[in-house]
Amino acid sequence: MDLTPEAQRLAVIVGVVVVLWFTESLPLAVTALLGAVACVVCGVASAKEVFRPFADPLIFLFIGSFLLAEAIRLHRLDRRLAFAVLAWPWVGERPVRILAAVAVVSMVISAFISNTVTAAMMLAIVSGILAAVEEAAGEGRRPASGFATGLFLCIAFAASIGGLATPIGTPTNLIGLGFIRDQLGIAVSFPGWCAVSLPTVAILGAILVAVLARLFPAGVERLDGVTAFVRAERRQLGVWTTGQKSTAVAFAITVTLWVAPGFVLVAVGPDHPLSQWLRNRLPEGVAALIGGILLFLLPGDRRADGRRLRAVIWSEARIDWDIVLLYGGGLALGELCFSTGLAAAAGQGITTWIPTGPWAGTVLVAVAAVVAVVTSEFTSNVASATMVVPIVIALGQATGAEPAAAALAATFAASLGFMMPVSTPCNAIVYGSGRIPLRAMMAAGAILDVIGTVVITAIVLAVTSLWSLP
Repeated sequence: MDLTPEAQRLAVIVGVVVVLWFTESLPLAVTALLGAVACVVCGVASAKEVFRPFADPLIFLFIGSFLLAEAIRLHRLDRRLAFAVLAWPWVGERPVRILAAVAVVSMVISAFISNTVTAAMMLAIVSGILAAVEEAAGEGRRPASGFATGLFLCIAFAASIGGLATPIGTPTNLIGLGFIRDQLGIAVSFPGWCAVSLPTVAILGAILVAVLARLFPAGVERLDGVTAFVRAERRQLGVWTTGQKSTAVAFAITVTLWVAPGFVLVAVGPDHPLSQWLRNRLPEGVAALIGGILLFLLPGDRRADGRRLRAVIWSEARIDWDIVLLYGGGLALGELCFSTGLAAAAGQGITTWIPTGPWAGTVLVAVAAVVAVVTSEFTSNVASATMVVPIVIALGQATGAEPAAAALAATFAASLGFMMPVSTPCNAIVYGSGRIPLRAMMAAGAILDVIGTVVITAIVLAVTSLWSLP
């Protein structure tokens, strides 16, 4: 297939962007902007076409979600949840149960706020738990040193796994959904995503705990001091504040608006006026903005000077513009790959690697997951999804296999990358604790990468063969 001059120039630009993403010679967001600017300067497309994805509706889903996540962090709702779970009587002071509780808390919190923020918060909590254990434990009752390694690895890995649970759990999810929507015309709903994500998260979470408990045993039956530490920390949190209540209300309204269209669709069908109204008037991005705006309307805590401000004021609103710009730039390059014919040419060029026949779709899903996992070990999850998902879609179109399933598998698998400290910010944060030997992270990460690839492939194939994603 002959490439147009625009496609040839785009191929060079994409190649440079990929190299810069891999090497991280420039900040990822700057590289994304550089790629977009180069496309305009080199005549690949007009400025209006190149920069249109920076105003994509999913951008505003990012913005609303960032506002909600920041409010949860500011008002310490995440810590309240964490200590509430650790205080469950079922957890007690048993090492494996504490490991499981840390995994559950990390996954639940990272489903709605940044994986990185989740890892940083849980690192502080787990460090406090370990300090309490080491102080309270008598001679011969301290856990083996490897148990701390397992707990810290659990934080990082569980935060990455939990980010898969919802479309907003990590930017990688929205990037994959954006490509699936724009290139395949499939708008995956919140419930449709959860049909794949929740079984994946549950299975990977259980496997994570089993693997880490096996590789890094505590060597003792009980960890004395955990119960007292958690009880003391919960007392310091006190009763629910006005700001916490307002944040919980805004968050609950947002989640309701996210899931309501899917449930109404199942209840009354896609042609019912209510289904059409919810689909057209309350997309996920609008629902997120409604929740974010409510934070500036609902009451907050009383300040030291006696004034009662809103739950969030603008000076406290933190939006991760790096992710927003990276998403916009990556989506722009992805759309140009399709509009110039570059993606189709790449797909046709690789079709000889994919067998034809009834197994083509299965092989493509497996290949997509493997490539995304391997790529995410050496570059950011966001960059991995941005590079791999468009190619996988083009491959599916060229081979006649189902591209949506393969694109979904690549989107999920791009969030793995467990082996190296540089693979994800979560890995880097826990590795910085000094309690994790690199060899331990690589060994546990390699096992989970392989298992995660198999689990994602199997679940995506099973769910997409039984139900349509939207």
